[in-house]
Amino acid sequence: MCVLWPIYFDANVSRKYRRVPKDMAVPSPSLEEICLALRRLGLKYEPVESAAHPSRHWEKTGYVFVEKKWPKEQLIRHVASLLKVIRSSRRGKA
Repeated sequence: MCVLWPIYFDANVSRKYRRVPKDMAVPSPSLEEICLALRRLGLKYEPVESAAHPSRHWEKTGYVFVEKKWPKEQLIRHVASLLKVIRSSRRGKA
């Protein structure tokens, strides 16, 4: 199991906290969007709401426990690419 925090995919934060390049990131990703991406990847996961990343203890964004099917960096990149797809499809519906 590994932990994924929304801050890993957030285009609004510095690279110090973000785990993907800015062109792969999305602004303010939600826990729901990350769970949707994990569902599309067919992975088992468990969201933990109202938890805060240690470096941003005032923001209760939550995190997700995910089964480790790939190395963590590869998993993060898969999720990031799906977040871009999810965002673009939601923008088209609005």
